[in-house]
Amino acid sequence: MDESRPIFIQIAEQVENDIIEGSLPEGSQIPSTNEFAAFLRVNPATALKGVNRLVDDGIVEKRRGIGMFVTQGARARLIERRRADFATEYIRPLIIEAEKLGIDIDELAGLLRAERINS
Repeated sequence: MDESRPIFIQIAEQVENDIIEGSLPEGSQIPSTNEFAAFLRVNPATALKGVNRLVDDGIVEKRRGIGMFVTQGARARLIERRRADFATEYIRPLIIEAEKLGIDIDELAGLLRAERINS
């Protein structure tokens, strides 16, 4: 766990990552808040806060007496949201900095391709 960010957010993001990567497919049950709490050694209320965030976002749904399950379409919604966040957090600042340095879009694309090859 990353101590610089709230644990409940990290719990929600880990479930989101598992959904995106496919290890938690749509319709599958996620671990209970008590399982999260025991595994991560956190207060169950903290785990519940992370799971409730996913419920509020429509990523998981509560089935009374059974548990929490990944909703249909959750993966597509997460990818769409993450792509938008990626553009805002990384692409726009990259383009702004490139423009300051006189790097046009074609040159920037070439730099990205070169970095991809080298990594």
